[in-house]
Amino acid sequence: MKKAFITGITGQDGSYLAELLLEKGYKVCGLTRRTSTQNHARIAHLIHNENLELVSGDLIDQNSLTYPLQKFQPDEVYNLAAQSFVQTSWEQPVLTGEFTALGVVRVLEAVRLVCPKAKFYQASSSEMFGKVLQVPQSEETGFYPRSPYGVAKVYGHWITVNYRESYDMFACSGILFNHESPRRGLEFVTRKIANGVARVKLGKQDHVELGNLDAKRDWGYAKDYVEAMWLMLQQDTPEDFVIATGETHSVQEFLVAACAEAGLPDWQAVHKHNPTYDRPAEVDLLVGDPSKAREKLGWKPKVHFEELVKIMVLEELKKESE
Repeated sequence: MKKAFITGITGQDGSYLAELLLEKGYKVCGLTRRTSTQNHARIAHLIHNENLELVSGDLIDQNSLTYPLQKFQPDEVYNLAAQSFVQTSWEQPVLTGEFTALGVVRVLEAVRLVCPKAKFYQASSSEMFGKVLQVPQSEETGFYPRSPYGVAKVYGHWITVNYRESYDMFACSGILFNHESPRRGLEFVTRKIANGVARVKLGKQDHVELGNLDAKRDWGYAKDYVEAMWLMLQQDTPEDFVIATGETHSVQEFLVAACAEAGLPDWQAVHKHNPTYDRPAEVDLLVGDPSKAREKLGWKPKVHFEELVKIMVLEELKKESE
């Protein structure tokens, strides 16, 4: 039985990845932060699976990473934990650096010391491209991050390359473009839109408050993207891959599609601009070139933009109606 260790298992991606690996017959160990109240909602349906084990730890505490890895001896390590909200990174830039940048090297160092044969996956981000230097963005595109989060992710990406080349570790990064689902946090714009539109439809609120409607993103379905993570660690040699749909849509397009799905014909009557959601430095256009992943991994997205919006809005209508 293969074994996998996942940091950030209680997050959107971690929960879908745990599902996938358990379905494939893995034994999974997930790292969770110790808090006064447990936040296991996304993995509640997996808690009683005999092949799932949860351990407490933190990306800023080296021993809490090294000890469980030494004990569990995984075949694969997926580092998905981070301070992952871009807006918050402006308010907490030092904390973002501790988790999202230095947290990566702590995990890598633990792997190097106690389970060096394990294959390592780092969750890189399209936010590293920031003020994009070319369109679309590929594995060869230079980075120009426009937020503390993006800067921290660039550090995590390059330290992974450094450990791969310095210590001959199987360490690779998935440069994932925006990937969404009903398990997305409410602070993220797609979930905020889906939830807000559902609440407007049901008469629970009057408007959906948003920042910049013109920002364009390459949005995919998180469940598709965790499969790409797994495929990267099944290769003979470690390589970095852009994971994206190759299509770009604006925040406004997402709002319009969500309103249409909920049966709200006038999206402008639903929308209200809130300048507090505008970023100090905006990333205007992200669209990925996933051709390398398609050719080498045999991966392509199954769920496209319109279906993604539908999945999210229908789930919010269901939740808010209960």
